Amino acid sequence: MPSTQPSLLIAGCGDVGSRLGEQLAAAGWRVYGLRRRVAALPPSIRPVAGDLEAPQCPPDWPAGAIDYLVYCATPSQHDEAGYRAAYLDGLRHVLGWLGQHGQRPRRLLFVSSTGVYGQKQGEWIDERSPTEPAGFSGRVLLEAERLALDSDVPASAVRLSGIYGPGREWLLNQVRRGCRVPGEPSAYGNRIHRDDAAGLLAFLLRADARGERLDDCYLGVDDEPAPLHEVVDWLRERLGVNTEAAEAFSRRAGSKRCSNARARALGWAPVYPSYRKGYAALLGEERTRP
Repeated sequence: MPSTQPSLLIAGCGDVGSRLGEQLAAAGWRVYGLRRRVAALPPSIRPVAGDLEAPQCPPDWPAGAIDYLVYCATPSQHDEAGYRAAYLDGLRHVLGWLGQHGQRPRRLLFVSSTGVYGQKQGEWIDERSPTEPAGFSGRVLLEAERLALDSDVPASAVRLSGIYGPGREWLLNQVRRGCRVPGEPSAYGNRIHRDDAAGLLAFLLRADARGERLDDCYLGVDDEPAPLHEVVDWLRERLGVNTEAAEAFSRRAGSKRCSNARARALGWAPVYPSYRKGYAALLGEERTRP
């Protein structure tokens, strides 16, 4: 008998995409992962070797229906050309490949970033807040969101904040080197643990599959935006770091507090609701590694 569980294609199936795919494959979904190096995919995800930035359709493109598409590309170069190739050209290619095969997913989730907001005064931000990014990355992501929303596939943009977790330990490494952040002016940052980022995407897909109505945008953040100096001081204490680096701590400009109220109203809740919970778990995992 044919499977009644949905099929999912994850285009740009990296760290977060693989965690998402594993969750849904364990629930019986048929999951395909498209990436250049498919050897890195977990065994439960069916490999589709291909380059999002190339116009040629991957030779092992899935046959049959694709019920859901998650587009979560990562630029191969971090300049405007790289962002346009990954987010705009890549999305156009995938939408075109779907059309070539007569496939129309029930929904597309486009993984975006809270970097589309340019607020700098610690304002609270939600999905209705003005998007006025100062840099090319936010502007390109907004263009790609619009491309997704204007396609003939029902779509939602999921704007994730700073993702941390296993293998994403830039801040921890900065703190280990002795970096500090001045308390004034206070600059708010927003985070989400890698597992919660994948969990939110899985939650939205399952909600759609149940017939729930999704909005066209969700913010993927934890419950507690926090000043960066507070996060760094907490990590210094947990790590026992007493030295101070001579170099200045480098960070992106901006200060805003992002709300996850819309996703929570749908029933989602982060496993790691604060940086304290998330980093405590991460540091505990490090201590138990062989």
